[in-house]
Amino acid sequence: MSPTTDTGIKRVLLSWSSGKDSAWTLYQLQQDSLIEVVGLLTTFNSVFNRSAIHGVRQQLLRLQAKAARLPLIEVPLPWPCSNLEYEAAMAKALDDACLLLQPDVIAFGDLFLEDVRAYREKQMAGIGLDLVFPLWKIPTDKLAQQMISGGLKAKITCLDPRVMPERLVGSEFSNKLLEVLPLSVDPCGENGEFHTFAWDGPMFKHKISLVAGEVVNRDGFVYADLLLEESP
Repeated sequence: MSPTTDTGIKRVLLSWSSGKDSAWTLYQLQQDSLIEVVGLLTTFNSVFNRSAIHGVRQQLLRLQAKAARLPLIEVPLPWPCSNLEYEAAMAKALDDACLLLQPDVIAFGDLFLEDVRAYREKQMAGIGLDLVFPLWKIPTDKLAQQMISGGLKAKITCLDPRVMPERLVGSEFSNKLLEVLPLSVDPCGENGEFHTFAWDGPMFKHKISLVAGEVVNRDGFVYADLLLEESP
């Protein structure tokens, strides 16, 4: 019998990007007594050892998982990576995760992009897991305020300079940031305007102390490197 049948508790594997939406999804799942989050699933660039899209060092994602007291299932991706290579790597990782963690459900932090949700549902149709989207269709201005007032701390690690000022890279996700974002930018950056790294919040047992690294322009985006603050 599955763990759900025995206990009534659903075992959830969470897709993890390292950013605020993933972190807030984790927090929402943690509030449900009938849910047990059993692991985090993340992709990373195996050439540069950084998270895909967000550009965060792999070391920092491992520290997030440690702060959440959860195993991190790492999916190495080649660079460059085709859709076929991505899908093959994800299929293998999900098979391994199902054997190791026995999840009933896989959760995603997507907010409102219908094409992204449809792609996930199509690709995961045959794995035998239910898909859940805990933050789906919450108005993003409201959601951003919930995150900030709820104690989530995150920094912008990547932004699109075509739609928002470069100077905002490395900024804290805060009310101050929301006040200066262009009106055309989604408050949660769901259209790809910016990406973040969550370093503290109620979903973690302790914070991750960071210092700013260099800022670089690469492939049309601006990245702010984050480094682990060394203990004195």
